[in-house]
Amino acid sequence: MTVTRAIREHLPAPLARTAGAVRRRLRGLRYSYAQLPAFPPVATTPVRMLVGPTNSAGQGHTWSQAAKTLPDVDAVSFALHRKGQFAFKSDYGVPLAWFGQPRWQRAQQKYVVENYTHVMVESLRPLFGARGFSDASADIEAMVARGINVSLLFHGSDIRLPSRHAKRERWSPFTPGDELTERLEPQARRHAELVASLQLPVFVSTVDLLDDVPDATWLPVAIDPAPWQQAAQPLFAGAKPVVAHVPSNAKLKGTQEIDAVLTQLHESGRIEYRRITGVPHERMPSVIGDADIVVDQLRIGLYGVAAAEALAAGRIVVSYVGDAVRHRVRSLAGREVPIVEADPDTLGDVVCGLIADRDAAAERAAAGPEFVAELHDGRRSAEVLSSWLTKKETL
Repeated sequence: MTVTRAIREHLPAPLARTAGAVRRRLRGLRYSYAQLPAFPPVATTPVRMLVGPTNSAGQGHTWSQAAKTLPDVDAVSFALHRKGQFAFKSDYGVPLAWFGQPRWQRAQQKYVVENYTHVMVESLRPLFGARGFSDASADIEAMVARGINVSLLFHGSDIRLPSRHAKRERWSPFTPGDELTERLEPQARRHAELVASLQLPVFVSTVDLLDDVPDATWLPVAIDPAPWQQAAQPLFAGAKPVVAHVPSNAKLKGTQEIDAVLTQLHESGRIEYRRITGVPHERMPSVIGDADIVVDQLRIGLYGVAAAEALAAGRIVVSYVGDAVRHRVRSLAGREVPIVEADPDTLGDVVCGLIADRDAAAERAAAGPEFVAELHDGRRSAEVLSSWLTKKETL
């Protein structure tokens, strides 16, 4: 019998249980650390890019893949893996428990600063682990000191100012005193202040965010269209039109209003409504490909990854995009967004109109795959990244 075990057996029962739990937890951490994958091998290309740590909707990884299509460029994606969240592809990552471990933090910092010429920091989140900092400022300072070209990337709520959004959007989900608004407002203000002080290149993944960061560059979301196209079924092949909605963020998407309208149409027998939850991302192409109409969101005034995926599948996508976003895409890319416009007041009439004139609806859907191929299959993203990646520094 070990001394530790002998001591534990003489402790009061509650303390003994606590001590045992702590011991098992520490043993689990040691085991987990031993099982962590090695850092990815480092390429010999002149330009070596790393992006992380949020990998929101898998975009960090898809952008890194897009960057690798450029001459003399290699790229790696890093992601913090959170328990209970669906995992998207990344080149490497660590669980949250290890994000706070000093040994891993030192190894991560050494790996990054000694090997990469360019680092894209997502959402201003720390890249070198949870070291007591609320943002990535300290990590950025360390990288810049080593001559690394650092840029910032924002996905949405990390930089979108709720009070500004509420003023410009009639259907904004942000209201004073609301818990989400009160949490996001100070974060967005703090991040905007850091953007101004850091003076680094800034990218945003959706064009609506140019209202919040006017000097940023639009980096289009990127997807692999092939799985979505391969899983797509012919439109309106079933007994009833299938209308799907994926409430990934119910408040921001306006799921309450969407549910109310589509449930009523379902109960009246006009459609089959499918509210999609708990489906891993790798299974989503077949789920979306089995729908005729996909209702994305009715509150924010944008389109993002989920809409692009449904467009790639040739679905009829309904969402509140807004005139400003449509105008910006037209101005920046010369393309019309092939999403059917709707808001909380018009959703029912819009869906009924689509199922009443199915030929016209199918014609609208047919424009989706071409739109995605033009803007969101990674090639346009690579073009945008190329202007930053050509500005390399000598390590």
